[in-house]
Amino acid sequence: MNIKLSQISFLLIVLEFISYTIVAQQTYFPEQGNWEEKKPSEFKINSGKLQEAVQFAIDHEYSGSKDLRQAILKGFQREPYHKILGPTKKRGTSAGLIIKDGYIISKWGDVDRVDMTFSVTKSYLSTMAGLAIDQKLITTVDDFTYKYIWDHTFDGKHNKKITWRHLLTQSSDWSGQLWGGYDWADRPPREGGIDEWKSRKFSEPGSIFEYNDVRVNVLAYSLLNVWRKPLPQVLKEKIMDPIGASTTWRWYGYKNSWVNIDGIKMQSVSGGGHSGGGLFINTLDHARFGLLYLNNGKWKEKQLVSENWIKEAITSSDANSNYGFMWWLNQKGNRHWEGLPEHLFYAAGFGGNFIVIDQKQNVVVVTRWLEPSQIDEFMTKVYKAL
Repeated sequence: MNIKLSQISFLLIVLEFISYTIVAQQTYFPEQGNWEEKKPSEFKINSGKLQEAVQFAIDHEYSGSKDLRQAILKGFQREPYHKILGPTKKRGTSAGLIIKDGYIISKWGDVDRVDMTFSVTKSYLSTMAGLAIDQKLITTVDDFTYKYIWDHTFDGKHNKKITWRHLLTQSSDWSGQLWGGYDWADRPPREGGIDEWKSRKFSEPGSIFEYNDVRVNVLAYSLLNVWRKPLPQVLKEKIMDPIGASTTWRWYGYKNSWVNIDGIKMQSVSGGGHSGGGLFINTLDHARFGLLYLNNGKWKEKQLVSENWIKEAITSSDANSNYGFMWWLNQKGNRHWEGLPEHLFYAAGFGGNFIVIDQKQNVVVVTRWLEPSQIDEFMTKVYKAL
């Protein structure tokens, strides 16, 4: 039988697609209030080694204060004018989940407890931008943001160069003040002082990555103006209700971040808990959100977030190979977890809050209050079990 090489290649592609489709169909999606558990051995996973990883997480609980108000003040004491403007909450102890093919194969701690989640909130915020793109409220991430937000937020020659992409990749170098916070006062350089920080030279938008919560809050404020309704309401209607999340999560802004949209007073939420606020949520709801991204934005038969958006959100940005649209990537770079797959991507927050996603092995890992410096060792132990 004479079969051309091109025909063999085509057949291999078809078989790979069929194989992927079968795996995707086998993914379990938990109903609201119920999540089926299976033993690791049912997936040929070493139960003993997996328990070692869990025990490691328990033994390496975040060393900061359980009074998160105090932990925040201590963690950001270098910042001039830093204040807590949003709600805070005392944290629980170490908790987490390991999900395989949609099933819980390991859990520890109180996974129903609602806790602050800090910068993991940013990955939820990014999703609000993705939904705005999907619904054509924003034409493209490369549009200049000032064309949508015509107040003084993007005034000036420098700020007018900023696009949605720049805000999403934390490379905008936006300059200004929002809710009493100055861009230059957020995580300032270790060298110099207020005079030098205030008179800094601007970086071309898109060229330099800088983790900055004031600029993240500018993105949240801009998306509020685009959606014309509170972002927690958008998240609830478009994402959390369809994936069967609980009703216990909350998303807060600051006491001074209230604005008037269409004659209605709305709160512009924060993208983290740096000054209080952000997303307060339990571990199980985090895992549902992770499972949605594991399956490229699809929950059961419904595409909640476009697959194109998921793909772009987890693509390296020009300014930082380890950062996409507010998702961290395990590519080679400063944040690379040595010995772990480079296709991993994750949400990360202060105090050891993580949602780690492996689309190839169909695994989601959620940790709460793990000592941040131990995440790579913990994940290494998880992969030894897998």
